[in-house]
Amino acid sequence: MSHGPRGAVVALAGGVGAARLLRGLVRAVPAADVTAIVNTGDDAEFYGVHVSPDLDIVTYTLAGAVDTQKGYGLAGDSTTVVDQLGALGHEVWFRLGDRDLAHSLHRTLRLRAGAGLAEIADELRRHLGVATRILPMSEDPCPTLVELSGGHTVHFEEYLARDGAPDDVQGVDLSAAQRARPAPGVIEAIRSAGVIVVCPSNPVVSIGPVLAIPGIRDAIAASSAPVVAVSPIVGGAPIKGPADRLLRGIGVEVSAKGVAGLYTGLAGGFVFDERDAEQAAAIEDLGLRTRVVDTVMVDLAASTRLAEAALELADELR
Repeated sequence: MSHGPRGAVVALAGGVGAARLLRGLVRAVPAADVTAIVNTGDDAEFYGVHVSPDLDIVTYTLAGAVDTQKGYGLAGDSTTVVDQLGALGHEVWFRLGDRDLAHSLHRTLRLRAGAGLAEIADELRRHLGVATRILPMSEDPCPTLVELSGGHTVHFEEYLARDGAPDDVQGVDLSAAQRARPAPGVIEAIRSAGVIVVCPSNPVVSIGPVLAIPGIRDAIAASSAPVVAVSPIVGGAPIKGPADRLLRGIGVEVSAKGVAGLYTGLAGGFVFDERDAEQAAAIEDLGLRTRVVDTVMVDLAASTRLAEAALELADELR
């Protein structure tokens, strides 16, 4: 596809859905013209190191090194360290591979030396040969907390990886993100964007934290770039992950229309799956121009087709 006059493409990203769309975006346009602004609400310390799950998923996928079966981690990675820690009696529900652990240890050592998370993310993507710029949404601690029945609150990774994403979600606490500052380069990237794409990530805990950072939503609203969001919901359910439980937990319908409603006033276009085509009129009534396509990214070709559909819709919004 011709790059044309689009200019820089900025993608709001988090999780497997974003990583898969990004692998298509960097084939639809030059990879160096794409900047991913990535959720850090999942960041946490495990085994004494700072783990940035979404930054790593995006980086590993664009490097062609991700474990495609799991959707995260490095293909062919061993788990010798975690297995030995388990044998010594430690909790090892967060399964971090050995090479993945080395990257997180590098991140931790560099943070202790005074480097910022954005600088470290840039080091890791360059080390892995990724041309696309990858920015954390913030360098401040921004833990996303999930509120469960009975007044119980847990970190998102505890909710997902340790507890198996139970159904009893009562709300999501993004207050840490709401107190944080955008990472260096984030606002500048949005201001210089020719297109802004909201990836088919979990809208509650992947995109929600990014938009909760003060200044990011306002910068998007002030941008002249067309904004296109892609739905992660297909046929009334997420392709992967607990988006359905989290959407219900915040009182939003689990549907393409429900997700579109979250992006009303932010996006001008909305791409969603052909299995939800009957919702087109209702979504257009929200003020969004629509594009109905197959959004299931089963392989690189499908990711590229979806990325091209989002960019074509952005062109129509100019």
